[in-house]
Amino acid sequence: MLHQQLQLVDPITAEKLHPNHSQRIQRALEVYKITGLPLSELQNQSNGGIKDHYDVRQYALVMQNRALLHQRIEQRFMAMMEAGFAKEVEALFQRGDLNADLPSIRAAGYRQLWDYFEGHYGLDEAVEKAIIATRQLAKRQITWLRHLDYTTVYTSMDYDNIESRVRYFLNEQQ
Repeated sequence: MLHQQLQLVDPITAEKLHPNHSQRIQRALEVYKITGLPLSELQNQSNGGIKDHYDVRQYALVMQNRALLHQRIEQRFMAMMEAGFAKEVEALFQRGDLNADLPSIRAAGYRQLWDYFEGHYGLDEAVEKAIIATRQLAKRQITWLRHLDYTTVYTSMDYDNIESRVRYFLNEQQ
């Protein structure tokens, strides 16, 4: 339904977005309602962009050891639990004005604990599912980083190489 609304006010953006990309569709509709202009028109009005005026280089550091990454994700989530993450989600749950369909509640960790408070499964299973969801998010982020334009991806084993490349780039620009 939202995608159909977007097709009426901004067919160019609607064509670029899959009907299931609800957040992007919603944002495009918000832009139209706030500005009165389609998002596609606003994007075309921009004067080039940063890449037209600067030599843009991005560097990403990705942990090569997947098992170590998974271990650190689990450690971090357990530290969050010890610091009161479950209490935070429970307080949000108890408010009564939030629901599981909100983007903030669908975030990794929140979604699984929300399901626990709704009684879908026990706390141990919620924690396990949250850790798995965070691992999956990390994998998607790594894939996204590798496909970014103007980005050089290094593994965590390349620390010296990263430093020398950044120093070279900085010296080259002076």
